[in-house]
Amino acid sequence: MHQHIVSAFSNELDHLSASLLGMGGLAEEMIIDAARAVLSQDDGLARSVIERDKILDQQERETERHLIRLLALRQPMASDLRMVIGGIKISGTIERIGDLAKNTAWRSLDLKREPDPELARGLKRMGDAVSRLMHVTLDALSRKDAEMARRVIEQDDDIDSHQDALLRSILSQFAEDPNSIDTRVNYLFIVKNLERIGDHCTNIAKTVHYIATGETVAETDGPAMAKSTALDETEDQG
Repeated sequence: MHQHIVSAFSNELDHLSASLLGMGGLAEEMIIDAARAVLSQDDGLARSVIERDKILDQQERETERHLIRLLALRQPMASDLRMVIGGIKISGTIERIGDLAKNTAWRSLDLKREPDPELARGLKRMGDAVSRLMHVTLDALSRKDAEMARRVIEQDDDIDSHQDALLRSILSQFAEDPNSIDTRVNYLFIVKNLERIGDHCTNIAKTVHYIATGETVAETDGPAMAKSTALDETEDQG
């Protein structure tokens, strides 16, 4: 009987991992397609990202219910407890990543023209960097690999560098073309959305590190858990 209970709990934890990775995979696709919609002005693709956020929200609710059930009925201990508690945090963080991808897609619908070549190149580089970071983050989660999680945390500065370069470029163009202010503002928030996705990947990686080792990543070892600037906005806007 004891062996049966242990086996059943192990299967439930496997199901939890699969659910989180499924959510992460959907969020990763949304990031890639939202960035592509911005660059190509593809309204159909943007609306597809917006619709997929509803699916991600539903998956997050189902995963949360499963996690609460595990806590109530199984009363996990040690590493199993870290997995369940960490799963709650990761599920919510992936849902917020989806919100940011959705907001990026909404903003792409308001763009009046495609980005100029220099801005387009910068946006593509940043979008590619963020989607790669998300992919490595999910690999770390799949393997519960603390070292891989640390590599994700260390890459946050690279995302910040992309953001800083793009913000300087966009802000320098405000004075040159006053008629494009609305469009430039949308690009500012798109860049900020991508940077916030990078921050959320870092937060997932910190949770993965804790699940794998039982140790938290000291703030001095990596970027702050949350950053705030004048460009921060409600992530589920739109």
